Amino acid sequence: MARTYRALDGVLLFDKPLELSSNDALQKVRRLFQAEKAGHTGTLDPLATGLLPICFGEATKFSNALLDADKTYRALLRLGQTTSTGDAEGEITAEHPVEAGQAEVDAVLARFRGEIQQLPPMHSALKHQGKPLYEYIRKGETIERELRNVVIHELVLNSFSGNEMDITVRCSKGTYIRTLAEDIGAALGCGAHLIGLRRTAIAHFDLRDGYNWQQLEAMTGAERDACVLPLDSLMPDTPKLQLDTVQIKRLAQGQRLGLDTGFPDGKICLYGPQGFIGTGLLQGRRLAPERLLSE
Repeated sequence: MARTYRALDGVLLFDKPLELSSNDALQKVRRLFQAEKAGHTGTLDPLATGLLPICFGEATKFSNALLDADKTYRALLRLGQTTSTGDAEGEITAEHPVEAGQAEVDAVLARFRGEIQQLPPMHSALKHQGKPLYEYIRKGETIERELRNVVIHELVLNSFSGNEMDITVRCSKGTYIRTLAEDIGAALGCGAHLIGLRRTAIAHFDLRDGYNWQQLEAMTGAERDACVLPLDSLMPDTPKLQLDTVQIKRLAQGQRLGLDTGFPDGKICLYGPQGFIGTGLLQGRRLAPERLLSE
């Protein structure tokens, strides 16, 4: 029997399990919700778990903000070993004794807080001439890469014992946690690789408000739908402006509105009698449509 899909709009905070790609997780959730359209924001490797926001329907139009947002991770490092991939998937390439004490660990971590430079790993989806880097390394090719500036807003040591280190990292877009693990190991003189990674937050979204597969599967359809956040949850800090039906019609036709809103220039969340209708761009006292919901 053919599966029936439906129009569904909103955001689900999904707790991605281990050994499932982000795309496989997306398709699995989409089928469970019987949603016509869905996309995810911010890929997680199969060996990583945690927060993967799933955007249904019209929410995909407004998900760009999450791609550029800060992200928070809980990471487990194995000290004394380096691998070919920087994580537990690779082969061990070198082993060294772990001689660092607590004071040295604290001093090294302090060096990685703030703006730092990273060399993107070859085992990544970063594109070179239209192909991800991991396709080159599979063929034995290494591509020259440039150092990139990223920001480590917070770096907290949760525990350090023997050859394992547990850290929490809040970082900017483009940060590679496996590279951070390798660089910390190099700075300690013993090497390191990533053996566990869990994303706990993206921007204002927190994993504590999310749902795993077992929870969702056990729910009724109505209970699952109640887990889906509204479209404007993607932009909680964006100013909100109420419009009447005439103004909405003019915006839908691509016209600009002359308004004295009192808001600063920039993005505005727009609302009509039935609720959220999309976003506009305010410049001076002129409001132009940016992204509007389909009729």
